[in-house]
Amino acid sequence: MKKILYIDCFSGISGDMMVGALIDLGLDFRFLKKELGKIDIGGYVIESEKVKKSGISASKFTVKTTREHHHRAYSDILNLINDSLIKTKAKDISLSIFKIIAEAEAKVHQIEIEKVHFHEVGAVDSIIDIAGAAIGIAELEIEEVYCANVPLGRGFVQTMHGILPIPAPATMEILKDVPVYNGDFDFEVTTPTGAAIVKSLAKSFGDIPLTKVKGTGFGSGTIERGNIPNLLRLVLGEIPEHDSNSEIDSKFENENLVLLSTNIDDTSPEILGYLMEKLFEEKVLDAWTESVFMKKNRQAVKISALCRPDIAGKILDIFFTETSTLGIRKQEIQRYLLKREFKTVKLPYGEVKMKIGYKEDKAVTFSPEYESCRLLAQKTGKPIKEIYRDAVCFFSIK
Repeated sequence: MKKILYIDCFSGISGDMMVGALIDLGLDFRFLKKELGKIDIGGYVIESEKVKKSGISASKFTVKTTREHHHRAYSDILNLINDSLIKTKAKDISLSIFKIIAEAEAKVHQIEIEKVHFHEVGAVDSIIDIAGAAIGIAELEIEEVYCANVPLGRGFVQTMHGILPIPAPATMEILKDVPVYNGDFDFEVTTPTGAAIVKSLAKSFGDIPLTKVKGTGFGSGTIERGNIPNLLRLVLGEIPEHDSNSEIDSKFENENLVLLSTNIDDTSPEILGYLMEKLFEEKVLDAWTESVFMKKNRQAVKISALCRPDIAGKILDIFFTETSTLGIRKQEIQRYLLKREFKTVKLPYGEVKMKIGYKEDKAVTFSPEYESCRLLAQKTGKPIKEIYRDAVCFFSIK
């Protein structure tokens, strides 16, 4: 069985909430304190206490600084972590989190990463939060981490750079490609540190995977507004080490795709033909139509488009702009595919490209490439079916 952790950030996530939840889950506070002492940074005291929110018992982790705050360069942080005596896994996680933050800061401020100076994140409490979270993950021997979709909050926050909109620019940069939403919050619920922790650790985002629950832990936040308790929940679970999907994934190439479809009963075939042209111009992987019957036995056309996630928004725009539909279905699917290669077949009257599919380095299927055959048919005047036949014949002989 594989030990996993699910981050249920229904009320956002920050560094101190993550450490508090790990303590609540079973991370020994005395061990954590001892390990953090291996990092050459002083001027702080850490505390952990039990609190209750909405009747839920949680651990609140607090870092109290005893010295004046100093800004630190990214290189200073790297030296602190690399020179420490904490476990290698904890070092690697800490460095990964700080690198994500440094890259985001460099992008936001349009500077080289070596010139990044941390302000809030360079403070002692943020360093301790990040290192503490890394130590906890390593000590609890977590093998994989999954995370819920991430709420952001809204409003404004006071920073060293002045007043910034929530989420802060660095937070948004960190959360690129992560599913997010505002949530019913009027304050910052996901901090840059919290965002970097989930970005670094999480294998995927969304619902909790099928798992056998072994424990839960709650970490308490500081701000209390509204009806939702400001808590972070961690779920410790176990999943099978190997499953049918992992075996398939190791045997075949695969990719995550989006399938968009809609039923249309009031549009002429000419318009649907134009729609198909537009879809292929945007490089959909495939598009097709099916005859269907809708409610009240109305005959209609179901039109579907298969595309990669990065162009799904464009395809939705085309559907809504070019058709009369009022709604579109979306499915996230996984496609398995053979390894592919193109080879050129020389015929007596020209050349044709052949598409070959390989399974475990063995060719198991091949077919002439349509566009290549079409161009040769136009050039020679031969029927395209003869070109298909000759290409297959010559390739088989070869």
